[in-house]
Amino acid sequence: MSRRSYYLLFVFVSLILLQVLVLNNVLLFNKVNPYIYIAFIFIYPFKKNKFSILSLAFLLGLFIDLFSDSGGAHASATIFIAYVRSYFFRTVFQKTELDYEFFSLKQESFGKVFNFIVILTFLHHFLLFSLLNFSFQNFFYVIKNTLLSGIFSLFIYFLGSFILRSKQ
Repeated sequence: MSRRSYYLLFVFVSLILLQVLVLNNVLLFNKVNPYIYIAFIFIYPFKKNKFSILSLAFLLGLFIDLFSDSGGAHASATIFIAYVRSYFFRTVFQKTELDYEFFSLKQESFGKVFNFIVILTFLHHFLLFSLLNFSFQNFFYVIKNTLLSGIFSLFIYFLGSFILRSKQ
């Protein structure tokens, strides 16, 4: 295994442990929970073959589901954003599949990275809360939780990436 593979494995396990042991116990206003584990989908290298990211997204969501007792909602939402991230990659960054090998989020402007991460985060959260509440009667509850949890998750993600980036 390469150094990059060990790094991705470390991030994968760390994000699961952080989510399960710490963030699942953090509730803002007794309702809003940050979901930072999806950051793995953002940082995973872009490849033409989607099998690896879809498999890892399934495992990531499955582990969160096992500890959250959410019946597959996290796995479904995580697989969905892993599947659509290549579309938003092409749309937001104006890149093609030829650019996958040389692409790095660190080299892109903050505005593009912000848009990419915000879109995927809100898509994930909307699908997650829709699956967890599965009723049209709870539509406004789903929207409220999507917005509040999305903002809280993005705040923690960008705060953490700022702290980690400033140490390097």
